[in-house]
Amino acid sequence: MSVGASPLAGIPLPDSRALSREPFGLLIHVFGDPGVAEILSGDGIIESWLEAERALAFAEAEAGLIEASDAEAVAKGATLAAIDREVLWEKTRLVGYPILPLVRMVAASLPEGPNGRVHYGATTQDIMDTGLALQLVRVLERLDDLVVELGDELARLVSEHRDTAVAARTHGQQAVPTTFGAKLASFLGEFARHRERLVGTRGRVAIVSLYGAGGTSAALGEDAARVRAGFARRLGLEVRGTSWHAARDSLGEFAMLCAMLSASAARFSNEVINLSRSEIAEVSEGGDHHYGASSTMPQKRNPIRSEVVVGMSIVASALAGAVGRTMVVPHERAAGEWQAEWQLLPEVASLAAGALSNSSHVARHLSVHPGTMRANMEADGGRLLAEAFMIGLSGSMGREAAHDLVYEAAQEAREGGDLLACLRRLVPAAQSALLEKVAGSTSYDRYLGEAGPMCDRGLAEWREATVDRREASRQ
Repeated sequence: MSVGASPLAGIPLPDSRALSREPFGLLIHVFGDPGVAEILSGDGIIESWLEAERALAFAEAEAGLIEASDAEAVAKGATLAAIDREVLWEKTRLVGYPILPLVRMVAASLPEGPNGRVHYGATTQDIMDTGLALQLVRVLERLDDLVVELGDELARLVSEHRDTAVAARTHGQQAVPTTFGAKLASFLGEFARHRERLVGTRGRVAIVSLYGAGGTSAALGEDAARVRAGFARRLGLEVRGTSWHAARDSLGEFAMLCAMLSASAARFSNEVINLSRSEIAEVSEGGDHHYGASSTMPQKRNPIRSEVVVGMSIVASALAGAVGRTMVVPHERAAGEWQAEWQLLPEVASLAAGALSNSSHVARHLSVHPGTMRANMEADGGRLLAEAFMIGLSGSMGREAAHDLVYEAAQEAREGGDLLACLRRLVPAAQSALLEKVAGSTSYDRYLGEAGPMCDRGLAEWREATVDRREASRQ
């Protein structure tokens, strides 16, 4: 049935200017990543479909299904210049999908003969899913760039603050001493693992779709496999042995990875927010004049980029869950689930990129305040070293007795005293010498366990995880 004969033809279309407008979201439009925005733009998605159509024509010519001259003509015609965007989106609303009007526009630009070889033997979802695969591969490459950018900034901070003592906090309270470098080494390891995940996910989304209307490739006949192989080779993608029209697990994996990247970025950003609190003030976001300013409280410097990242992560997590729902596809083709992907995948990808980009900005301009870190540790009356005293006394007293003794001293110190002074009053005379020995060898800078070596290992892991980038830069 032609477009003109469609039963939907009588439904009035909105003013074309309305179709060009879209909801304005501060998170993506203001704080998003320009690189991913360009990949996922209107022209970006149209070009991905045209790229698929060009590759299909050449693959079919190579297999002998169409003439080489026809393929050349199709390739010359399947360009953005042939597409009237306004009409394309209006016709998409009418038809329900964009490929029919897109193919008609390309065909209309061609002479008789080649105009009948556009989109030969393919179905709409073949082109749209292949275009999507091309876009997602490019998005994953950009996300990898952003992960490396953020990881490099974290690595710099880990190296600079390998020995900067700070209170480790559990349940929101000071626990034991650590170093700021060791705190950040945990994040560095997380992003090293994300690089591995990016590679694995790329391999599962970089797949062409060319199995036809019902997933059987009947329209391409006995040449289907050869055409599919040539199609994939020309696009730099791979071939899967079965149709993925209804099997959307790779897209679910992509969305979940985006949510995980956003969550890791948000974990770092949340740490910055909490350490920026006035009562803690161990770090602060850096920026230009009026960065994070309040409209009514002139003293404020809000951790605004970190807050943006947390917001992006919340939305990305919700969207990834919705993508999981779109995996439940009936029979051989979606009935609404596919349409949900059109909205969900670009948004979750944009949020992940924005979260990484903004976190890199935070890390790059982060102000670290070692003096405040020291003051916060000392303000706890020595209770930050309670575990150190317990372990030091356990060898002689036994762990449980030492725990009870230090616990009682810590409760007294909580009222405004000093832990060591309280211990000196409570410890049995027979243990006094041991207590003084422990006190003489225990400090915030000494009771750090493997904090320093953990920084070294984290940096080594990051170097190993990014060795490909350094080798590529030397070539």
